[in-house]
Amino acid sequence: MAQKTGALIFDEQTDRYDIRFDIADYYGGLHCGECFDVFTGGKWKPTRIEMSAAQEWYLVGIRAEDLNGLCVRI
Repeated sequence: MAQKTGALIFDEQTDRYDIRFDIADYYGGLHCGECFDVFTGGKWKPTRIEMSAAQEWYLVGIRAEDLNGLCVRI
């Protein structure tokens, strides 16, 4: 299966991040431990999404103030 590229968005209804591929095309919600690539520093870097003890989402090995809008592929 070919990888799809989209943008990370936070879904307030599910309280989790999702990937938006197109106007009405979404991944369906990311869960802790899911792996994908994020485009940062001019290159694709592998990461996974996790939740901290403070109940905040973060990407392993990626420094970002805000995850919303990050370019990702899965």
